[in-house]
Amino acid sequence: MRQSPTAGQLDAGASAGMAVEPEEQARADMYALLARMWLAAPDAPMLSTLAGADAIVAGQSGHPLDRAWERLVLAAGVMDAAAPAAEFDALFISVGTPKLNPYASLYLTGFINEKPLAALRADLARLGLGRAPGQREMEDHLAALCEAMRLMITNATPLARQRQFFETHLAPWYRRCLNDIRAAPEANFYRLVADLAEAFLDVEAAAFALDDACEAA
Repeated sequence: MRQSPTAGQLDAGASAGMAVEPEEQARADMYALLARMWLAAPDAPMLSTLAGADAIVAGQSGHPLDRAWERLVLAAGVMDAAAPAAEFDALFISVGTPKLNPYASLYLTGFINEKPLAALRADLARLGLGRAPGQREMEDHLAALCEAMRLMITNATPLARQRQFFETHLAPWYRRCLNDIRAAPEANFYRLVADLAEAFLDVEAAAFALDDACEAA
């Protein structure tokens, strides 16, 4: 994903001159990691970085996010890069139709390139975001949606707008998609990625629901 020229160019971190609170940066970083994982298998340097990562403290002992992160970090420390690469190809890459297609349109309508993609493109345009040149995945790919969330956070997009985007474009289908990934016989490392993604997105969904309730009160 990229920002449209009319909205200015976004670098790899926060928008120029815009401070991001540590908690918000942590959210953005997790979305960035997930976007990267859904776009391509982790290479050796990335696995090494993951293996040395600190624990996540989600606020309560034994939180699913803590456990999912710990399992992924441990797996990264003992896995050769060839293994997740082979998994990724088996799950998401094919000469014909891939085994799994993590597109919102497919999960919401049963077909790729349907109305949810058009609605998403309109929402992205209002946010000043668009498909990056040369990007082969469509905007409703799970990786692209995670990247859109990251960009909204680093741009300090109002939380209500983030919530609307999440509840419209991610919440209705992400659990089914992640369940399909976990259920695939080829998934080993990517089963752990799916666990992490679901735990994190569940935290996001709960936080947005609480924010919505507070606004309504």
